[in-house]
Amino acid sequence: MKVRRALRFLCRGALLATLALGLFAGSFTPYSYAHQFRGIPNAAPSAAHWLGTDALGRDLFTRLVYGTRVSLLLAPAAALIASIIAAILGAIAGLRGGWLEKIILACADLSMSLPLLFVLIALRSVLPLDVSPVLSVIATFLALGLIGWPASVRVVWAASRDLRDSDHLLLAQALGYRRSQILFHQVLPCLRPVFLAQFWISIPLFILTEATLSMLGLGVMEPLPSWGNLLRGSEDFSAMAANPWRLVPLLVLVHTVICFQFIFPGSEEIA
Repeated sequence: MKVRRALRFLCRGALLATLALGLFAGSFTPYSYAHQFRGIPNAAPSAAHWLGTDALGRDLFTRLVYGTRVSLLLAPAAALIASIIAAILGAIAGLRGGWLEKIILACADLSMSLPLLFVLIALRSVLPLDVSPVLSVIATFLALGLIGWPASVRVVWAASRDLRDSDHLLLAQALGYRRSQILFHQVLPCLRPVFLAQFWISIPLFILTEATLSMLGLGVMEPLPSWGNLLRGSEDFSAMAANPWRLVPLLVLVHTVICFQFIFPGSEEIA
């Protein structure tokens, strides 16, 4: 138990440090993420450019820290949207039962039968490829939040169904409380640990999904950086061999996802 708590503490510290790096990116680098040093494309790491430059002469360290801001701030926002939708729908289905429960679960099952990545690619194909970087960020993470709830809704439904016939809910019904009052004042507080668990689980999933979309050129668009579009050149093995420091975004991505697995709070912390 002590080892696990120590590991959780270290992972939380590492994530906070990574988040601070993204939030205060301007304090760690003097360059803009879109500034091009046209005379030194694909440059090796140096004192001026810690990770070298990319094919367009942009500083890779600068793009990494600004990409950290995009990935680590917006993935939790998308996870929050998905968790709220799952919490409300799952609690309604578990509390109400009947035909409404069947409709919500049928929609969740239908959504889960379709691979999330393929659905996102199909939705992204509706937008033109030349959308602005800001719009691409909003569209990517909003889509993640709006269609990433089905897996969580069944977990919430199973937990809220167990509460349907509990004593305190029967007492609230006997006292004449409306269903909305029972939902928001009785059911949701009891299901808080389940909501938090689904929220934490969704964050690394959305980080990886955004990275995959951006690697395919369908996520965050240039020149705005994210961990995904920083890895778009990883298929060029000659460039990777000449400058292995280009794999740093991949290492940061893997490190962050692993840390999220270890910082997940135990039941004694979220109860």
